[in-house]
Amino acid sequence: MLRFRTIGRKERVLKALIGMKKEAFLLLLKRFKEAYSEAEAKHHEEQARQRKPGGGRKPTLSTAADKLLFILVYIKVYPTQDVQGLMFDMSQSTVCEWVRRLFPVIQAALGKDVYLPVRPSVRTMEELYLRCPELRYIIDGTERPVRRPKDTAQQKERYSGKKKRHSVKNTIISDPSTKKVILLGKTQPGKMHDKKMAEEDDLKFPEGSYLLKDSGYQGYEPNGVSCLAPKKKPRGGELTPEEKTENKRISRLRIPVEHSIGGVKFFGIVGGQFRNRRKGFDDMSMEVSCGLHNLRIDCSIAKAA
Repeated sequence: MLRFRTIGRKERVLKALIGMKKEAFLLLLKRFKEAYSEAEAKHHEEQARQRKPGGGRKPTLSTAADKLLFILVYIKVYPTQDVQGLMFDMSQSTVCEWVRRLFPVIQAALGKDVYLPVRPSVRTMEELYLRCPELRYIIDGTERPVRRPKDTAQQKERYSGKKKRHSVKNTIISDPSTKKVILLGKTQPGKMHDKKMAEEDDLKFPEGSYLLKDSGYQGYEPNGVSCLAPKKKPRGGELTPEEKTENKRISRLRIPVEHSIGGVKFFGIVGGQFRNRRKGFDDMSMEVSCGLHNLRIDCSIAKAA
């Protein structure tokens, strides 16, 4: 039975289970306690109680550290709920209930210290400037497989054509210097093209921004932004040696965004096939994984300093 009081002493095992070191866990735990208290207070306000909080049977996850360990193991390892129940000594239905309760809590906890990425909104330009004052950004699309939908219309939308899979996609913008994910676009069906995703997100960049992109964003030119992208081979023609050399140079400059995506997909809930069917959960899972990736980077930078 996994509990933090025992697992917390084994640094290597803890990192394998949650994807981060104990220092990062304890840093997140402080905010997690605050977010959990706020969520519980709101829940008590919305429901008429017949007895004071704390009455009834004691929960299996009795401490905040155990609750945080539970949800981080689920995000990192992404076991089936039956396996998660075996690890934490609870039934599958109880696991399902705890996942539903704790996911918004960890999302709120990551938002308290600005680890969560910016989402497309009217304040996107201002937020991008605050997150990356150097005004250098890399944009890319990332895809993750999902279960084949039962609905015929959703099957057509989510069929990406890659490896005969159904998938969902997001636009990601990263900071090339830190490799942090600073913006996450809306979750879209796998059929949608990367350029169309960026256009639907209607991203606004600060004036004078410098944007690196791949050939999938040909024709995507936001106002006031200097864009750099590799040149496509013309139909029936070939690229010159100089153009090939330039394409290689641009590809090397774009490597940090691939590292950012790899860091996010280090967490199993977005790294493999996504199984949950709850509406909006696929988007929340990606946002939380980006937040955890950013937390790990901040902790690494702080330790190096």
